[in-house]
Amino acid sequence: MGWHYRKSIKIGPFRVNLSRHGVGHSFGNRRFHVTSTPDGRRHVTVRLPGGFHLSKTIGKARRRYYY
Repeated sequence: MGWHYRKSIKIGPFRVNLSRHGVGHSFGNRRFHVTSTPDGRRHVTVRLPGGFHLSKTIGKARRRYYY
């Protein structure tokens, strides 16, 4: 059984996410935000009225080795 850790710190429109795999960060508001994950991927999300949202992943995950 694995263990998990996640802590999020909000500083204005920025959010820093700490996890077992590294540090990620986010920027944006309710309608539009950009997220960078610890493995190097970026997600761009746009939320539209009526419950619809569009999401696009940019980049590939870097290869990581977990011991």
